[in-house]
Amino acid sequence: MNRREFSVGTTCLLAAAGLGLPHLAWAQGKPEDGREYKTLDKKVATEAPAGKIEVVEFFWYSCPHCNAFEPQLESWVKKLPADVAFRRVPVAFRDDFVPQQRLYYTLEAMGKVDELHRKVFNAIHVEKQPTAKEDQILAWAQKNGLDPVKFKEVYNSFSVQTKARKGSQYQEAFQVEGVPALGVAGRWYTDGSMAGNMPRALQVTEFLVAEARKSR
Repeated sequence: MNRREFSVGTTCLLAAAGLGLPHLAWAQGKPEDGREYKTLDKKVATEAPAGKIEVVEFFWYSCPHCNAFEPQLESWVKKLPADVAFRRVPVAFRDDFVPQQRLYYTLEAMGKVDELHRKVFNAIHVEKQPTAKEDQILAWAQKNGLDPVKFKEVYNSFSVQTKARKGSQYQEAFQVEGVPALGVAGRWYTDGSMAGNMPRALQVTEFLVAEARKSR
């Protein structure tokens, strides 16, 4: 089934088939191309500074698996080596994903990701606050202390709309099938379905980062 036709649950489950504990991961060993990760047919241009290896997480705020994965991902990111550049890309498998895509890029433009990224997940998955449409997102922003006029201005700005379009293009280039998912060095892709679970996907990502270092 085309991923743009997925239900909310299926979209997430495809990539996060098992957010299990590390001891539930597949037997440890060298990850296998085509099984636990895939090499892209065409290398994707990255936004990492020169000399850095880019790792990107593809996510969707309304995905329960992305919400569950976020604490582990945050801990993992804090331990990344200096030569690894991490960034997030919100996906838009359908047009109705775009408002939350722009929400993330608005927070990024306002320098509020570190402060409010987890709070978006909490609003959706714990507080059950609707955030699928612009007016609902503006209400959330005001509730969380952001200037509603400034937020709306940035949210509807050309730069945020451009970032959202580029995010969708990046998602397409990596052939993202579901979320959460990880891309490495513009060359490799893995997710929970391929790796078996997201802890193992992080291990696969570490392996791919090491591979990227060898080819520099």
